[in-house]
Amino acid sequence: MSQVTTVYDSSQHCKATKVPQNLAVEMDCPYTGKGEKFSPGDLLESALAGCMLISMGTLAMRNNIDISETKISVDIAATVDSVMRYTGITVNVDMAKNFEKKDRIRLERAADTCPIKHSFKRDIPIIVNYTYPE
Repeated sequence: MSQVTTVYDSSQHCKATKVPQNLAVEMDCPYTGKGEKFSPGDLLESALAGCMLISMGTLAMRNNIDISETKISVDIAATVDSVMRYTGITVNVDMAKNFEKKDRIRLERAADTCPIKHSFKRDIPIIVNYTYPE
């Protein structure tokens, strides 16, 4: 695995750099920062969506299934208490094509193998909805 180093710059802003590729992503707080960059929560949602898509993509490549243009949106519910905590996750998968039932099952199972999806506490429900075009 690569190493990611995150440095706090100032004003609720930080920069994460992937070593040795020197790729970077900037983050700031959506509440007290400028809100111009991804928030850590945005990156968590993106990581979950990306992990599920890549998991499906691995199966798709092996089986010559084209899932390009498939989209995932993630909505994370959280408490508004003094300590924010995630309380539920809804994942909406908009499949770009109307696959046969056997391929749907295989792709959905592949998405379920995403390790990020299985890293949340068990008391945080994750609801996954799949939509296929008609």
